[in-house]
Amino acid sequence: MARLHELRLISRVAQMYHIEKRRQAEIADHLRLSQATVSRMLKRAEAEDIVRTSVIPPAGTYSELESVLREKYGLPEAVVVECTEDRDAAIMARIGEAAAHLLEVTLAPGEIIGVSSWSQTIFKMVENIHPQKSAQVKYVVQTLGGMGDPSVQTHATQLTTRLARLTGAEPKLLPVQGLTSSREAKLLMLADPFVRETMDLFGSITLAIVGIGAVEPSELLARSGNIFSSRELADLAEAGAVGDISLRFFDANGRPVKTPLDERVIGLPLEDLKKVGRVIALAGGAKKAAAIAGALRVGVIDMLVTDKFTAQRLIDQPDP
Repeated sequence: MARLHELRLISRVAQMYHIEKRRQAEIADHLRLSQATVSRMLKRAEAEDIVRTSVIPPAGTYSELESVLREKYGLPEAVVVECTEDRDAAIMARIGEAAAHLLEVTLAPGEIIGVSSWSQTIFKMVENIHPQKSAQVKYVVQTLGGMGDPSVQTHATQLTTRLARLTGAEPKLLPVQGLTSSREAKLLMLADPFVRETMDLFGSITLAIVGIGAVEPSELLARSGNIFSSRELADLAEAGAVGDISLRFFDANGRPVKTPLDERVIGLPLEDLKKVGRVIALAGGAKKAAAIAGALRVGVIDMLVTDKFTAQRLIDQPDP
């Protein structure tokens, strides 16, 4: 009987705290208990199954998929968004909306944001961001050469400058090609003081927002001219590459694929991305499932924002 009397009192304490919303000090005073006893009883209430916590995710959210993704890939955070159509354009739009909201609520003053130039999904994110009055970001840094074919050149520049304007930051552009014609051409471009000024900020980036590409380049990247030849892409595939982050390739196990082509890229290397405090990847679509799975195994991504169709594909992906 003594145990029953004890549990009855614990139940009353839990009722006052969780249902009547009374403070612990108030409960202690009312029941003539010490505050330490009230605190211990509230813990006991959970241990004795008197209090159970249940989280009921609202419709249109996918906490189970997020949980499985985190566990399967050792991912700190995953955001899976609702999408009614399994089409690239629809997927990019939904991911962009979710990422914009995420950025708005988590930006810290003085942040230095690194952003990839040629991602359509990141561009969709920028389109959905509202002007941020409180979060004064310091710089928005282009992390991959933003020069390319004039017909799409404005895309890369706009992405960086618009994000900077919306967040109250100073844009730092990388006014060279992301992919040079030769190693020598790259060294010449790196001698430019404007290029050096931007690249010197790579080590200070506090938040990197990246896209994930398949070995076959996206339409936007292809149009920009920042692509490898068919022969070079075949060599990459032969070397085991499944995808890239800012033209830095990796295999299905997340290991970097090092080839001479690496020496022609002007952008943030994967080893530098590992040092960034927070890396958010925005990616989705059937063609990118293997690339995203490989990217998650690289060990640089802190949060993936994707859609429900891609999330299921990632869960179904066999381990390499």
